Amino acid sequence: MFRTGRAPIERKLAVCTGAAPLEPEDRAELLAILSTDPETRIAERSANALLALPLSAFTAGLARPDAAPQLFEYCGTNLINKPEIVSALFANLSCPIHVLASVVHRLTEEDVRTLANNLSLLGDRPELAKILVTSPMIAPDQKQMLDEVGQGAPDPVALAEILKEVEGDDQKKQSLLQRLSRMRVVERMQLAIKGGREERMALIRDSCKVVQRAVMQSPKLSEREVETFAGISNLSEDVLRIIANGRSYRKNYSIVRALAFNPKTPLDVSLHLLPLVHVPELRTLMTNKNVPETLRTTATKLFRQRTATRN
Repeated sequence: MFRTGRAPIERKLAVCTGAAPLEPEDRAELLAILSTDPETRIAERSANALLALPLSAFTAGLARPDAAPQLFEYCGTNLINKPEIVSALFANLSCPIHVLASVVHRLTEEDVRTLANNLSLLGDRPELAKILVTSPMIAPDQKQMLDEVGQGAPDPVALAEILKEVEGDDQKKQSLLQRLSRMRVVERMQLAIKGGREERMALIRDSCKVVQRAVMQSPKLSEREVETFAGISNLSEDVLRIIANGRSYRKNYSIVRALAFNPKTPLDVSLHLLPLVHVPELRTLMTNKNVPETLRTTATKLFRQRTATRN
């Protein structure tokens, strides 16, 4: 009744005065609705009542997927100086875009980083990317990644070359090529997160970093796949860093070894992983011409230290 404007005056007044037995979040939502009531007396009373509510009532109300539009509008206008409110607005998929655009400048650096890295959210709501790039707290690398979200379909020739490197049935790869060639970046992001192994093996090589990162955020991604990724010599440094920074992945020696032997792994990453490499692999790295000379030299020193200790 309140949402459709059919609530009787007695019930409106009961909400305004606190006489109605309501949970704090329910009262916050109803008061926000009533603050736009056409009757001046109701609108003024509800506006005054809203001032007395605790912040927790608003954050709890904003957490609801079906929160009233008036609650978003009220919080976006009157409570944008509260970090909890700004975070709650961006966390709700139902929040109107114009409200988010009006409060994006209030996001902290941590908020921006968290939202920019939530590729599942951006895949479901790509318009958020356009808003986040306007934040003064956005980092250059994050802005570059978010700019990719609005791009179109991939280059078909480059895509065909990518799929040549993917193992599997040629007919299936041709079918995948046809599908991917029609997909915009945001659609490829969604497929990277929700698709199967075959799609991930192709999309991890996508020309857009945001699609590659989406693969790494897939809840279906297995360690066996990550082990394969770690050994791909033409994979982007960005993905290799993500793998190396994964605590659970560093516990998998096959992944550590693959990263150490991958010539595309950034030198600072491979040097950091070197102490985890076993002696037999250190001996192999010492003469591996595919990896940087600095890595070979450091592997030689570490090998000598370990073998000297044994002797």
